[in-house]
Amino acid sequence: MIKQKILLVDDESDILEFLEYNLNKEGFEVYTALNGLDALLVAKQVKPALIILDVMMPEMDGIETCEEIRKVPELSGSVIAFLTARNEDYSQIAGFEAGADDYINKPIKPKVFISRVKALLKRYARGGELMQENEHIISFENLIINTENHQVELNGISIELPRKEFKLIALLASKPDKVFTREEIYEKVWGNDVVVGDRTIDVHIRKLREKIGNEFIKTIKGVGYKFVISNT
Repeated sequence: MIKQKILLVDDESDILEFLEYNLNKEGFEVYTALNGLDALLVAKQVKPALIILDVMMPEMDGIETCEEIRKVPELSGSVIAFLTARNEDYSQIAGFEAGADDYINKPIKPKVFISRVKALLKRYARGGELMQENEHIISFENLIINTENHQVELNGISIELPRKEFKLIALLASKPDKVFTREEIYEKVWGNDVVVGDRTIDVHIRKLREKIGNEFIKTIKGVGYKFVISNT
């Protein structure tokens, strides 16, 4: 079995050692860098499936590093997440605008960290390398979405969703932990349909949460929404 490659970037060596140890235990092939410049070089060499970046770093900070990585064609499929203690909205928005897929706040428990990593790698898998055998089935532990038959099942119980609500949940769940901007959602769910009011997405999200629960869809303030596999 081919090990999935993960690149960890942080200027604190003790944090790198801690994360590397836990990822190695799970069987991942781990690479590390202490600053953005080195991270860019390593990323080009190993082409990792997942890159986890600190924000505040010497040489080149995480935001700039993310922007530079997104300019490299052979790294276009890599998933990028920021691991940082900074919780300010402006920092998160800057990260998403730079091309990041997720934000992980530290400190974080090892089991939670591994869970988030595996969720992010599922997004990489759906990007091309490890496509599911049944591409029309999006399956999680207690939620199944059949995009061919437009059916949703939660804990073994079928849930009826109107067309737009189904398209919305299918879009978000197609790439777990990816933040979809409001503009992306409008384009992919409504397309050229006439949309009345700026709160259309919010209303549909609220209705979805009423039917499948609040735990699956997370609001990213000022940006959009994302599908979350686990918050534990």
